[in-house]
Amino acid sequence: MGANAQTAVPAFTAGQVLTAAQQTQINTGIPVFATTVTRDAAFGGSGEKTLAEGQFAYIEATNITQYYDGASWLALAGAKCGQVVQTFKSDTFTSTSTSYADITGLSVTITPTSSSSKVLVLSIVNGSGVSAVGAVALQLLRDATVIGSGDAAGSRSIGYAEIDASTGNNNNSSGIYLDSPATTSATTYKIQGKLVAGSGTWTINRSPTDSNSSSYMRTSSTITVIEVLP
Repeated sequence: MGANAQTAVPAFTAGQVLTAAQQTQINTGIPVFATTVTRDAAFGGSGEKTLAEGQFAYIEATNITQYYDGASWLALAGAKCGQVVQTFKSDTFTSTSTSYADITGLSVTITPTSSSSKVLVLSIVNGSGVSAVGAVALQLLRDATVIGSGDAAGSRSIGYAEIDASTGNNNNSSGIYLDSPATTSATTYKIQGKLVAGSGTWTINRSPTDSNSSSYMRTSSTITVIEVLP
């Protein structure tokens, strides 16, 4: 914790003689906390101030000043980017699944600082399938909830994006989705994949043949999440 970090917000009483440490806390102005956990623990206990509308707090972990609106903590400034978290996948992945399955290494976890925050999800996925397969479908999830998919239409597959595999080459698919998780708990976003038609092996970050030649590529894929503060 920094020199000004606090673990409680005391409620002083009439006639109380303040210590030097208590005077220092007052002189910092806005209470400073290491994390949102220590912030929440600092109010409502014995001898502590009751959390009420208009309270301010500065969070060292994210360098954000917040205010309490009577229901939740919000960032002081209007819509701006907060924390940015990325998972970079440079190794390869292969599967024969024709139903959505996790792609190892394409998940990322973020803990929003406010339940009013949105999370911008950006992904770039490289991969392919055997040439007889038309596409590899991709699906985006927030924890166990599917998000960002197209509308259902008959027997058609639905998903977040797809990789063209008809040529058998290593191809690219990108996606952007603005989510509203409405939580301050750790939240995991991940990408799953499946063969849309046919059978065989589909791949991530390599072509299906993957011959040891300069004509064949090894690539990378990423999933990035950006907190958009209220």
